Amino acid sequence: MRDSNGEKLQLMYIFPNLFTAASAFLGVIGIIASSNGQFEKAAIYILLSLVLDGLDGRVARLTNTTSKFGAEFDSLADVIAFGAAPAMLFYFSVGYQFGKLGALFSALYVVFGAIRLARFNVMSGMSEPSVFIGIPIPGAAVVLTMWVLTYLKYPFMHGLEIAMLLGLGVLSFLMVSNIRYPSFKKVDMKKANITKVLVILIVVFSLLYLYPVESTTILITGYLLYGLFRGVYTIAKKKKN
Repeated sequence: MRDSNGEKLQLMYIFPNLFTAASAFLGVIGIIASSNGQFEKAAIYILLSLVLDGLDGRVARLTNTTSKFGAEFDSLADVIAFGAAPAMLFYFSVGYQFGKLGALFSALYVVFGAIRLARFNVMSGMSEPSVFIGIPIPGAAVVLTMWVLTYLKYPFMHGLEIAMLLGLGVLSFLMVSNIRYPSFKKVDMKKANITKVLVILIVVFSLLYLYPVESTTILITGYLLYGLFRGVYTIAKKKKN
């Protein structure tokens, strides 16, 4: 006679990993879309992967089914969905114009993203919960994807390809840097001004509704620059003292 409780428990462990598998799947479909010149579709697949990536961990915690396997599987899926997929989107839309150099920068983004994930796994439990050490690979993927979407939408950006290539290099470096980025996973709502937070969120969501590409690009690029300038300021302050 089978233990029905044991079967249910096994199914519960499978459930969050299905989100992870779907994220990796969309990453592969995104790569195929990029290779076929369907850049907007590829970008949508990457952003959907981001949603699924956010769900898998939360589902695992809610169902109390977190596991070492799930953590490792999640990292491997992230290499595909947020490493290879955005790199191919960039290469086929912009990077190909630089030949081997474009291929090199795209490959370095994937390699540095994998290093970022490996370091995160090793340091898990030791780092501060309120910050990320280096920009997380999902955040880097959103930055790169939104840059490409903005490039495709606005012709005036054509001619700025070299700036985008250099931006990709900086983005890759920031993933493996020690620059701290704020994490919004554990916001203390007791200390936060609820009214102010609510007003800001309403304004942000309104802008996202009216100008989704532009608003997202500005917000995520601002987040990227905030950490960079904050890191430079901290280093300069230490040297001064």
